Amino acid sequence: MAADALTIIPGAVLRNLADKLYEKRKNAALEIEGIVKQLSTAGEHEKISAVIGLLSTDFTYSPQANHRKGGLIGLAAVTVGLTSEAAQHLEQIVPAVLSSFMDQDSRVRYYACEALYNIAKVVRGDFIIYFNKIFDSLCKLSADSDANVQSAAHLLDRLVKDIVTESDQFSIEEFIPLLRERMNVLNPYVRQFLVGWITVLDSVPDIDMLGFLPDFLDGLFNMLSDSSHEIRQQADAALSEFLQEIKNSPNVDYGRMAEILVRRAGSSDEFTRLTSITWINEFVKLGGEQLVPYYADILGAILPCISDEEEKIRVVARETNEELRGLKADQTEGFDIGAILSIAKRELNSEHEATRIEALHWFSSLLVRGRAEFLAYLDDIFDPLLNALSDPSDAVVLLVLEVHARIAEEYHHFHHLVSYLIRTFHNNHVLLEKRGALIVRRLCVLLGAEKVYRQFSTILESEGDLDFASTMVQALNLILLTSTELADLRSLLKKSLVDSCGKDLFLTLYASWCHSPMATISLCLLAQAYSHASCVIQSLGEEDINVKFLVQLDKLIRLLETPVFAYLRLQLLEPGKHTWLLKTLYGLLMLLPQQSAAFKILRTRLKTVPFSENLKCTSSANPYSQILQVTEDGNRNQDAPNNNAINFSSRLQQFESMQQQHRNHLKNQLQSQKSASAVILSQEIQRYEEAHSSIPEMSRPPSRPSRVVS
Repeated sequence: MAADALTIIPGAVLRNLADKLYEKRKNAALEIEGIVKQLSTAGEHEKISAVIGLLSTDFTYSPQANHRKGGLIGLAAVTVGLTSEAAQHLEQIVPAVLSSFMDQDSRVRYYACEALYNIAKVVRGDFIIYFNKIFDSLCKLSADSDANVQSAAHLLDRLVKDIVTESDQFSIEEFIPLLRERMNVLNPYVRQFLVGWITVLDSVPDIDMLGFLPDFLDGLFNMLSDSSHEIRQQADAALSEFLQEIKNSPNVDYGRMAEILVRRAGSSDEFTRLTSITWINEFVKLGGEQLVPYYADILGAILPCISDEEEKIRVVARETNEELRGLKADQTEGFDIGAILSIAKRELNSEHEATRIEALHWFSSLLVRGRAEFLAYLDDIFDPLLNALSDPSDAVVLLVLEVHARIAEEYHHFHHLVSYLIRTFHNNHVLLEKRGALIVRRLCVLLGAEKVYRQFSTILESEGDLDFASTMVQALNLILLTSTELADLRSLLKKSLVDSCGKDLFLTLYASWCHSPMATISLCLLAQAYSHASCVIQSLGEEDINVKFLVQLDKLIRLLETPVFAYLRLQLLEPGKHTWLLKTLYGLLMLLPQQSAAFKILRTRLKTVPFSENLKCTSSANPYSQILQVTEDGNRNQDAPNNNAINFSSRLQQFESMQQQHRNHLKNQLQSQKSASAVILSQEIQRYEEAHSSIPEMSRPPSRPSRVVS
């Protein structure tokens, strides 16, 4: 075939086609164009094939650069000469040209672009069958190191785009795999090239780029973090256009794209995160049932962004979170409550308070939406929720308590919660001191003060650590006496002597309040069981009145001046009717050091008591002695109707028994400390003796001779 071609094309033409001068090669190409026109007119297509074969084999694949250049311009001339009949020979022409795109010589690559440009102008849509190969070659040439080659490639690229947009033979299905593969390239020139093609193809009405968006969406988002501002802008513009199309399209594959958006929402690039969250926001509004299986993944992307450093991201993330939580879905639609709870549990460990708060809102929402389904996963989330009670944020702790309150509708969950709180306070006294009041008060609001205090008391009654039990009871007692949330509970306790519910509550609390003498006295003052309070004071021994006791007594005296005990102070206006109250208060006064502020406060208050003429007075004008002169009848009648309701004798025995346990515990502690000190001292002596026994005999100081007495 090559021999036939040599007879068709004169040798001089072939020599000029391989000349180093462009003009000679151009003139030779024009002669070849004329020869091919004559052959085409004569229908000599076999000879034309022979000429193409000669140009391809002996020229475009030649080791000589000028031969390759000549071969390329020659193939373009053949195509021009064939005009409308060129399509049937493209199979021979195009591969030879495309292979030259990768030539080592930049001038050869340039002439390859020029040749294909001229070929494309002639055949137009007929070369669409080679589009993927041409696109792949242009993709590589767009990043060519030679500026002239890049320029030529851009011209060719524009022509190919024009041809594709007007062609009805372009196959988007065959093109998308290649586009998806190229989207991972990082070269900025290639990225510009790819975005340009995506934009052009999307503008063609007959090409459904939106349907294939999931295949290259990740690549577009990847370009948002490019170092080139121009590329970021182009990618953002393309994404904005697609998002607008999604809003206007009834058929969109939200699922596949949601997976990509979720992944990109965790990007380290701020612009990428913002764009991802914006898309997710629109998807949540538009996706409906399609997004139900992806709720957990979307939530996992949204919650961290709620605490993003960028305000715009935080705003969109919060809006999206609210939209997502407001959507209605059930298990039959693929709603996986377990997966969502897993995400919420994970975000409880977030370092950001806002994220932890929103995670807790999800717990509450899911618990309301489907309690039975929620409780099915309780074993997995209960401990993390309990641990969250130690969160450094008050807002988080309050929300955790709300979740626990919803869970604690069943008794065993409620018991578990209170037991855990007591155990946590036992292990973390700082938490009890700083957060104890907040936690207990909030629980009382959510679950009912009486229910909460009864449960605390029941568990603390059998607490083995007596020191902690005393501390915990003192804390609960202080909350009881000071918190506005417990006003109803205090009102019920005031009726302990006349109301069965008040009596039952008093007895329940009394069992654990016995751990603290001052808490017991406070409880009696609340319940207006003044005679028993006086008996409790009288039962105190020397070892009971220590520094801790006096500190608690000081607090109580100051609390007596607060509105909580206003009723008690008003009762002092009738000393004849409330003689046991007076005796109790004087008993407390006698326990206080005279120089203390609490002593002065209480003494000042007692000085204002208007003693009745009916009280027997001694010859002394001392008002303190008057209360001690109460008749036996008055003592016996005081609180008489109330004592029938509560067996205070048994309560006093219960109190004394508990206090004896505390005394024994204190003695054991002191004994242990003494024993430990003795052991340490013994060890020190032993080490001292061992150290001195190792000193050599000669090194010791000589002993002084004994004095001889005659």
